[in-house]
Amino acid sequence: MPQGSFGENPISPEKPNVFKTELDFVHLSFETNYDSEIKKRFSYSPHFTYKHQVAGYANQIPFPNTVSGRSEEEKCLRILYNYLEGVIEKSSIVEYFTSLNGEEDLALSNKRSVNWEDIKDPYDLVIEDRELLEITLWKCS
Repeated sequence: MPQGSFGENPISPEKPNVFKTELDFVHLSFETNYDSEIKKRFSYSPHFTYKHQVAGYANQIPFPNTVSGRSEEEKCLRILYNYLEGVIEKSSIVEYFTSLNGEEDLALSNKRSVNWEDIKDPYDLVIEDRELLEITLWKCS
């Protein structure tokens, strides 16, 4: 799974930390679950069942009760949607989980299985705190 920063739009490659607007700075960062110092994988949460995991960091991904429709929120949800779309095309299954930082080990609030084809809009990725979606890609022949 890809890692790094997605969505930043600096004014030039020579000035990667300078942005024309705040929206140009809004981005998501993804980090894999591999610790290069100890050369070992770890789990971000006991709720995940797969070996390969990625954590995404952003304060612009809302919970259902905090949706604002602001451009920063829309941008982050679009980045997340595109990221998951790329991953699901390669793997056919993704576990998507949200939680506040430090609460990854608490009990799930909900667990659902959905088909990627049912996620038609980035706002379909707005889920409750500690909710886990198992998203599958079933292609009809």
